[in-house]
Amino acid sequence: MKIRLPLLVFVLFTGQAALPQQKIWTLDECIAHAVDNNIQIKQQELQTRYQKNALDLSKMNILPTLSATGSENLSWGRSLDQTTYQYSENQRVASSNFYLGGSMNLFNGLQNYNSIRKYEYELLAGRQDLQNIRENISLTVALHYLQILLNRELVAVTGEQLQVTLQQIDKTRRLVDAGSAALGSLLQIEAQASQEELQLVNMKNQLDIACLDITQLLELTTVEGFEVAVPEIDVDTNAVTGDTVEDIFLIASGSRPSIKSPELRLAASEYDLRIAKGMRSPRLAMNHSVSTGYSDVRRKILGIDPATESVTYGDYPFAEQFADNRNWGLGFTLSIPILNGWQVNKNISNSKIGIENSRYALDGAKKQLYKGIQQAHADASAALKKFSASLKAVASMEESFRYSEQRFTVGLVTPVDYNISKNQLLKAQSDLVQAKYEYIFKTKVLDFYRGIPLTLE
Repeated sequence: MKIRLPLLVFVLFTGQAALPQQKIWTLDECIAHAVDNNIQIKQQELQTRYQKNALDLSKMNILPTLSATGSENLSWGRSLDQTTYQYSENQRVASSNFYLGGSMNLFNGLQNYNSIRKYEYELLAGRQDLQNIRENISLTVALHYLQILLNRELVAVTGEQLQVTLQQIDKTRRLVDAGSAALGSLLQIEAQASQEELQLVNMKNQLDIACLDITQLLELTTVEGFEVAVPEIDVDTNAVTGDTVEDIFLIASGSRPSIKSPELRLAASEYDLRIAKGMRSPRLAMNHSVSTGYSDVRRKILGIDPATESVTYGDYPFAEQFADNRNWGLGFTLSIPILNGWQVNKNISNSKIGIENSRYALDGAKKQLYKGIQQAHADASAALKKFSASLKAVASMEESFRYSEQRFTVGLVTPVDYNISKNQLLKAQSDLVQAKYEYIFKTKVLDFYRGIPLTLE
């Protein structure tokens, strides 16, 4: 069954007209603005970028390393001519050397592969953390938005009751002037009006505080001019009877990022254990290099005299030396861990502890989720009962007040009794408004756990 409760007409006794350029914020706009400007969300976005970089680096570790060096040297004194293998004395020698080389891991216990998988899961977990923060911020904004609507209705109810009291003051004053009523009746009604004016001021102050709270949540610099749209809200009394706590938990545990994140971190910790075990494995690496050099003391063999077997030397240009002196290298290195201070075993033990801790974190998240759903469902059920009872109370109090007002007008009821009846009606109306929004609060929390988008339409 649906009971449609249009919002009461909102009356603010400020005597000021709304600004023509004033922006009216809808719930969707408030949520979008909060998500775009929340500092905690921005920090988590940076954290996910760190995690993305860590994943990229783990993938790059598969590639071979390559580095290049070059040097230019000058020396004086005794030097060796690499061509003749003879020493020259008191000669300045200029030489250049160039090296390009690196290494590549061929096997290291699959540590690189397991590292990639670990960082993939950590990145996915970080994204779930980001989504969880966004959803929690959205829910908080929605609850603050509803708090403003609640305070607006309370102001409206109090304002309407004050208007009724002011009208009654005019009627009573005319009766006093005509001699049909005592002056004390007028004074008591005026005292009641003063109390209601104070109550209206308090309600407006609460509304201002609610607006301040949501503007701070939206990271707005000022609350001045802030106004929210007032949608027509349907109170669905079937919202808590359709699904049980177990049904909602089953939906939430399969979709909520607060559960997915610890699940992914558990998977990452399992790969962390594989990485630690991989340190026991032998490592095979390939080394590769190419080098060349130049020296200005080196001489080029120009020819050999067959008769005398004497060698003729000449200048050895840089370009020719650079090409002729090239050297290529290729090698393999096998490293077998034997004793390393028990570090590998301790790393494996710590990784197992990490897995166990991740399991506890997942179990804790599930229990916390179940308790939250259980509490929200119980609160929503209680709020629905309170709302239904408040509907009956308001209907009864309205009828009672109309009867008291008619009798007071003809002098059959004292001002004290009239004020008691009026206060009872005001309390019943306020209780109805509070019960209505309390029920809406709780059902929106249940919708949040169900994965239903937050909306008031």
